[in-house]
Amino acid sequence: MPKMKTKKAAAKRYKVSAKGKVMVASGSRRHLLSNRPQKRKRQLRGTKIAHATKQKLSIALLPYA
Repeated sequence: MPKMKTKKAAAKRYKVSAKGKVMVASGSRRHLLSNRPQKRKRQLRGTKIAHATKQKLSIALLPYA
């Protein structure tokens, strides 16, 4: 049986932590940043643990993660 292909779009958006949880970057960081307070922009840095529904979806798209 051939290997399953990884969905490359999902591979760029999601990372899997050492414990197997799916990490995703925060949204709302691309444009219109002058309207947002500095505190909010600081809180949106880095990656967060994805919501449970996205956990299941991304595991299906990343077969070897």
